[in-house]
Amino acid sequence: MKYLAIADAEAFISKALQSQKVPAADAGTIANLMVQSDLVGADGHGIFRLPAYLKRIQAGGVNLKPNIHIEREQGATALINGDNALGHLVMDKAVQLAIEKVKQHSVCWIGSHYGNHSGAASVYVRKIAEQGYIGIYMAVGNANHMAPWGGIDLLLSTNPIAIAVPAGDGPMVLLDIATTVAAYGKVKVAAQKGETIPDDWMIDRQGKPITDPKKSAEGSLLPIGGYKGYGLAVMIGLLAGALNNAAVGKGTIDFNAHHDLLTNTGQTIIAVDPSAFGDQEAFIGRVIALVEDLKNSATLPGVKAVRVPGEGSAKTMAERNRMGIPVSPELLNALNTCAQECGITALDL
Repeated sequence: MKYLAIADAEAFISKALQSQKVPAADAGTIANLMVQSDLVGADGHGIFRLPAYLKRIQAGGVNLKPNIHIEREQGATALINGDNALGHLVMDKAVQLAIEKVKQHSVCWIGSHYGNHSGAASVYVRKIAEQGYIGIYMAVGNANHMAPWGGIDLLLSTNPIAIAVPAGDGPMVLLDIATTVAAYGKVKVAAQKGETIPDDWMIDRQGKPITDPKKSAEGSLLPIGGYKGYGLAVMIGLLAGALNNAAVGKGTIDFNAHHDLLTNTGQTIIAVDPSAFGDQEAFIGRVIALVEDLKNSATLPGVKAVRVPGEGSAKTMAERNRMGIPVSPELLNALNTCAQECGITALDL
C-alpha cells in the first residue's frame, strides 16, 4: 500500500477540478472536504470519488457556477437551494448557516435540496461539534440500493445519519452510519480491489447472499437491525428528502449510472447549543463520565477493550495526518487515468 500526503491529495483534487473549469476557490473547498472523508477512514467517500465527480462535471450533470442561496427562512429554520452545485459546496454553506443560527436561537434546523453527493456525513457534524455544539446530519443517498423490508424493489438509499457530541479535550463522541449494513461506497471499493464482500451485506432477488461486489446491481443492500433499519431509512428519507422537496423513493436518481441527470439530493443539518439546557461544562463532564464508564466496563472473553463511537475515526485521523492517505494500486491507476484526462501531473507514489 502506498500513501499520499494530505497536502498532495488536496492539491491533486483541486487541480483536477480546476482543469474542468471549477473555480479555484470552490475547487479548494471541495478538495479539503473530500480529503477530510479520507482522514477519518471513510475511504469510499473521499478521493476515491474523484473519477465519478469528474464524469458528472464532464457530462454537464452539475452547475459549476451555482447560486447557492436561502430559499426559505423562518426563525431557527432555513431551506437552502443548492442550485445543483457540487455537493460539498452546498453542505459547507449549510454548516456555516447552522453555526450562525444556533448562536442566535440555541437550536436550528437547516434543510437543503438540489445538492449532490458530498462525502462522509461525519465531516459536517464534526465541524459543528468543534464549535462546542451538538451536530446532527441526515441525508437521502444518491442512489437506491435497498428494498423495503420483505420487498425486492429498490426504493430506498443508504440514508445516512451522523451525530457528533463535543467531549472537551477528548475525542468527540461521533456516530456516522448508513441505515444499511454497509455503505454502498464500501461495495464499490471492494469491487475496485477485486475483493469479496461479507455475506450479510447484500442479497439477490431470491434472498440469497451476494458476495461478489461486481454483481451488486443484481440485488439489495440489507438494512441494519432488520426491519428497524428499514424503518429508520424511511424516516430519514422523509426528513431529509420529502420535507426538503428533494428526491426520495422512485424520484431518486442513481448518480453512478446517470452522470448527466439532476439528482436533487436532500440533506438536513441540525445544531444544538448544550448551554440552552444547563451549564455547558457540566454537560461536557457528564459526556466524559459516560465515555469513561463505557471504556472501563468489563469485556467479553476475547475482547480487548470497549470502544466508543468516534474513537476509531479519531485514531485513524491521527495516523493519516502523520502517514497520509492509503492508496491501493487500483485507486492509484484510476486517479492517474483522471490525471491524464485532465492534463495534470500524475501521482508518483
